[in-house]
Amino acid sequence: MSRRLAFAGSVLAALVVSSGAVFGHGDVQPQPVNTDGLPGLGDTWRDENPYRGNEHAVKIGASAYNQNCARCHGLEVISGGLAPDLRYLEKGKEGDEWFKERVTHGAIVDGMTKMPVFAGVISQEGLWAIRSYIEAQHVDN
Repeated sequence: MSRRLAFAGSVLAALVVSSGAVFGHGDVQPQPVNTDGLPGLGDTWRDENPYRGNEHAVKIGASAYNQNCARCHGLEVISGGLAPDLRYLEKGKEGDEWFKERVTHGAIVDGMTKMPVFAGVISQEGLWAIRSYIEAQHVDN
């Protein structure tokens, strides 16, 4: 009986460990973003990044990205294959549109959350600061 119990415990432990791999993407616990020094944006979402080229926003965005996005999109915006490599996200309005869509609506593929909704959890100011950092890391294809 103890061998069966030990085996069952091993199987259960393996399932718990492997479930983290299955459900790990999209379960990021958002971290607060201190946006002191950035102009407030209000409640209405902007269509374009109001902080483009703002070095203070890039600095805030770097910290916020590393705390909230790097787990899936990779350190320094270099993906390890789990999520899109954001270095190649278009600069300017087209990239802003994609970014806004993802952070405000998330992404669900085949019923699985691939990216959680961050709008309302992280402020618009914090999210546009993250976009500023991502755009500062851009490389051309």
